[in-house]
Amino acid sequence: MAKLVGAYTVSHSPFCYMPPERWNEVRANRSLREDVPMEDLDECKEKAERIQNGFATVRAKLAEAKPDVLIVFGDDQLECFDFNNYPSFLIYLGDEFKGSLFNQNRSMGDAERAQATQQAMKGHPQLATAILTGLMGHGFDPAFAMDMPKPDKGIGHAIMRPAQSLTDLQMPIVPVLVNCYFAPQVTGKRSYQFGKAIREIIEAYPEDLRVAVIGSGGMWHTPGGEDAWLGEEFDRGELTFMEAGDARGMAEFFDAYEVPEGDLSQPVGVPGRTATGLPSSPGPQGGTRETANWIVTAAVADGSRATVVDYVPVYASPVGAAFAYWEKV
Repeated sequence: MAKLVGAYTVSHSPFCYMPPERWNEVRANRSLREDVPMEDLDECKEKAERIQNGFATVRAKLAEAKPDVLIVFGDDQLECFDFNNYPSFLIYLGDEFKGSLFNQNRSMGDAERAQATQQAMKGHPQLATAILTGLMGHGFDPAFAMDMPKPDKGIGHAIMRPAQSLTDLQMPIVPVLVNCYFAPQVTGKRSYQFGKAIREIIEAYPEDLRVAVIGSGGMWHTPGGEDAWLGEEFDRGELTFMEAGDARGMAEFFDAYEVPEGDLSQPVGVPGRTATGLPSSPGPQGGTRETANWIVTAAVADGSRATVVDYVPVYASPVGAAFAYWEKV
């Protein structure tokens, strides 16, 4: 029988990958609320080092667990899909997939940079198929893909950046895409139910397989938002539930959040190139909703206490970069 050997969560913001010397350069081109602190270069360097230490710690814990395959929960940001057909949940079933690694070469355009860093990855069709059919038995009706919907773009950064930071890029990965961004989004409650189902499916898988799960994204961030700010209280509330082993509490806390009146960084019901304009699900808006991937992961390990390696508030973005793991799952 398969065995769950570890659960991990990491942020994947570009600020986790770009040199700290660029942070305030990028900040200058963003709209931040006046009360967001300004960090000097030394502070940026110190936080960049903490981020790399966070990745290193999680990578080491993952290596200690010796998984045979990873399941990565991440969101698609129009890399694979568009508003002609956008799934709430999708399981990738292919033997392999491609995606772009993070590339700092600023002399390249976006499309050129993406092609230059395309990386082939191994899938795990057998486990992926068991997840797909198992979820249907648990009352879910996920979409599936047997090949890349947009081969030129490949799988999104929510899958590729954890692979880049935590693995040698050789381990098989089952991408599981969760619609965090685009209204109506997956709720915290549904994310919790999804993770609980995934755990049962892993444990029912008949082959001798060591499986680890990774939640990718978050925490608080509203990329490109007007008057963006950092909801540190929200992030620390979610982390407190993780440390207590309370995934249901995470989900309820997430869904109970209400966007403050007049908060321009979290628009609701406004259509655009990257926004449906449809009614939004309860909870925070924008990139912060990637915390749903953390809720899925916490639900897989529900009842076990997480170890939070670090929480790094990066005001230049602004984003709450965090790293955690569950050893006893």
